[in-house]
Amino acid sequence: MGLTAAAMAATPDTVTFMSADGNTRLTGYVFAPASAGPHPAVVMLHGRAGSYSTLKRGQHNAEALTQRHRMWGDFWATRGYVAIHVDSFGPRGFGEGFAKHSYTSRPPGVSEQTVRPLDAYGALAYLRSRSDVAADRIGVQGWSNGGMTVLATLGPRPPGLQDPTPASGFRAAIAQYPSCSAPSAQADYAPYAPLLLMVAENDDEVSPAVCRTFAEKIRGRGASLEFVWYDGAHHSYDDPGKTKQSHEPNQLAMQDTLQRAAAFFALHLKP
Repeated sequence: MGLTAAAMAATPDTVTFMSADGNTRLTGYVFAPASAGPHPAVVMLHGRAGSYSTLKRGQHNAEALTQRHRMWGDFWATRGYVAIHVDSFGPRGFGEGFAKHSYTSRPPGVSEQTVRPLDAYGALAYLRSRSDVAADRIGVQGWSNGGMTVLATLGPRPPGLQDPTPASGFRAAIAQYPSCSAPSAQADYAPYAPLLLMVAENDDEVSPAVCRTFAEKIRGRGASLEFVWYDGAHHSYDDPGKTKQSHEPNQLAMQDTLQRAAAFFALHLKP
């Protein structure tokens, strides 16, 4: 499931588009297949650390994207998807992202419950405007805070979409190691589209146990949900850097995630 060095060397195209908030012009990085479209597509939503590598502080462009974001963008493009990584923080003045355990002190202007879903729907509208994208076959993927954004985006009353259905919104979604506290507190929460939810047992930023209970609840409401628990894995287990991948449970979780994600979107987004 790995990528060649040549594929990883490709630099994504930089685009701009409006958030569904109607005020913020966002930056996106597009990874596209070499073949002609129309292709299914994926909106990618970063976590609390933002889009860019800490090794390239102050550099907010395609060359500074983290290894993980580049890896996933290339992963989808080589499998026939147009993938767009959305920078929600940079255009709002927070390009360096936020520190670990800073959740309660972050400004409401970057809320994953009320603001970032509007970015996801802005990206959806942008992709639907492209001739190389199949407008009715678009999914969304998010990590950590971006995973929380995915859950809010797929809720029964998401910001940016009235009467949500897979036809009007996203066809499928992947959320990796999010906090599930906010949707779990909603008595009627159920995702309007199929959801793949993956958590890490030894997560030191969010509670995987809350997500497991949440998964049981929404399955009871008839949700189309695939829930995966990775024993011994850490938060951000799919970071391809040496630090995370030196831990064997992270390696195993990453390998399994790549396989599951490919199969999940192929099932729901491809003809």
